[in-house]
Amino acid sequence: MWLLKTEPGTYGYDDLERDGRAVWDGVANPVALKNLRAMKVGDRVVIYHTGEERAAVGLAEVTRAAYPDPKKSDPKLVVVDLLPRGRLQPAVTLERIKSLPVFSASPLVRQGRLSVVALTAEQWKALGAGKGR
Repeated sequence: MWLLKTEPGTYGYDDLERDGRAVWDGVANPVALKNLRAMKVGDRVVIYHTGEERAAVGLAEVTRAAYPDPKKSDPKLVVVDLLPRGRLQPAVTLERIKSLPVFSASPLVRQGRLSVVALTAEQWKALGAGKGR
C-alpha cells in the first residue's frame, strides 16, 4: 500500500477520474523513485493533494509496475500506471493524519517533500481506505 502526493493544480484526483487511467510520472527524488520501483500490479494507492489542500483524497490501483519514463532519456526515472478506485469520504487532512499515533514515525509526516510513501496496513485503515474497498 502506498501514498502518492500530487499538486492538484498540476494533476489531481479529479484528473485521474476524468482520464480513467494515468501514467504517474514526474518523480525525481531517489527515495521516492526507489518506492515507485517497489510497486507491483494490484498494489493499492492513496492519492494525496499537496499545496493548500493537504489531504488524502482518493484511491487508485497500480495496473503496471515501474517502467522507464517514456518522456525522459534518463533510465533512472520510472513511472507506474494507475486506475482510479474511488474517493475517500471524507478526505483526510494532514492535520488529522498528524494527530494519529500510527503516523508518528511515517515519512508522510517526517519527510514532507517525499512524494511516494509506503503505508502500513494500520495506516491504510486509519485513512479510511479499507472501508468496503
